[in-house]
Amino acid sequence: MPLSPRVPDLAALDLLVSVLELGSIGRAAQAHGISQPSASSRIRYLEKLVGMPVLERTTLGSRPTPAGALIIEWARGVVDAARQLDAGIDTLRAQRHSRLRVAASQTVAEYLFPAWLMMLRKAAPETTIALESGNSVEVARAVLERRAGIGFIESPGRFRGLESHAVARDRLVVVVSPDHEWAARDRVGAEELADTPLIHREPGSGTRTWFEHAVARDLPGRRPDVALELSSTTAIKSAVAAGAGPAVLSSLAVAAEIAAGTLVSPTIAGLDLERTLRAVWPTGERLRGPARDLYAIARRA
Repeated sequence: MPLSPRVPDLAALDLLVSVLELGSIGRAAQAHGISQPSASSRIRYLEKLVGMPVLERTTLGSRPTPAGALIIEWARGVVDAARQLDAGIDTLRAQRHSRLRVAASQTVAEYLFPAWLMMLRKAAPETTIALESGNSVEVARAVLERRAGIGFIESPGRFRGLESHAVARDRLVVVVSPDHEWAARDRVGAEELADTPLIHREPGSGTRTWFEHAVARDLPGRRPDVALELSSTTAIKSAVAAGAGPAVLSSLAVAAEIAAGTLVSPTIAGLDLERTLRAVWPTGERLRGPARDLYAIARRA
């Protein structure tokens, strides 16, 4: 049932209680961070709503009328209840912010998130973080379905219903086994790469989507062929090292293998494989608490 229009708003009731406690409208106005004319205007409007004077102005300050004393007594209970409500909401917000669910594509989850996590633990040590890893399409779905408060994707496309902001740069590279014919070459042409069946992740993977996007942009009319489809970067690296064929992967994912010599990465001529890694969250919403901290860390790092 709606309240009567005679009931003053909380701000006016809180101000009225402060007038009694502090002894004057001027001191109450200062405590509430408003001007004295604004405070007087609020009190006059309150008196208009209740239909009677609530304060008497004297040379020594303001004191309640008999009716005002009753209204102030009742108002105390309302203001105290509002403060309890405010404290309860703060508690709920703190509980919500004490747990952060993150969804991230495999490259981000495996090669970037661990360092971000260490920095986030320093900034918000009381926060419990849960990470869900998947391809970029799965990450977007997790954020849209509110299973994650923030997500990190690799794919170039935009997802309806999600804000999308760049946080990092990455580069895709082609890798082959040391025994592959490309291992002895300094360069592989973009056309030859595009015409060669490759080992790929599943459709929806950010790495695969970005590579297909780059080929469509730089080599119109060509469509990359798939020799083998595997569900994880680790499985692809093992297959490449075993001689199953070339693959295009994130430079972050293969840096250790290239340094160790178990994989070789020839330069690709004529194909721009630079890419942007992005943070996503629901459109129209603002990041708060640990999610906002994590986004800031990702951009700095």
